[in-house]
Amino acid sequence: MADRNAYEILQVHPKADMLIIQAAYRILAAKYHPDRDPSPGADRRMAEINAAFEAIRTEDRRILYDKQRALGQASVSVVAPPVTPPYSPQPRSRASEPAAPDVIDFGRYAGWKLDQVAKQDPEYLQWLSRHTSGIRFRRRIQELLEKQRAASAAAAADRRKER
Repeated sequence: MADRNAYEILQVHPKADMLIIQAAYRILAAKYHPDRDPSPGADRRMAEINAAFEAIRTEDRRILYDKQRALGQASVSVVAPPVTPPYSPQPRSRASEPAAPDVIDFGRYAGWKLDQVAKQDPEYLQWLSRHTSGIRFRRRIQELLEKQRAASAAAAADRRKER
């Protein structure tokens, strides 16, 4: 398999348009993705498809790849990287989890505490309070938003008194 070239792996003609190559990659990736294909060689096949597409995914890379093939190499070997099993965290029991009710563990603010997000991006907290992923944080989010509203109301009252 290492002697096959990228066009052969992606099942396209060497003069095929870039859109055809991209479409072929997407179709093969969907077909041979290890989550969909339970066969034993699926990981290796997917790695080979990814490596082939990586070699010719842009016009510049494709030109370089074609030049290398023309310089005497009958076929440029597309060596797929070794396949490692996907990361799977150790299952944790609920009792062993540390209690961190204020730490967001997803999205752009993963690892942030709710009060940090409240200072940085209160609109995100408002969105999170309405979204299903924020259910467990709703009570604390409402407390933080109420505290911010009270602080801004007090600041507005102070400004009015200064006038």
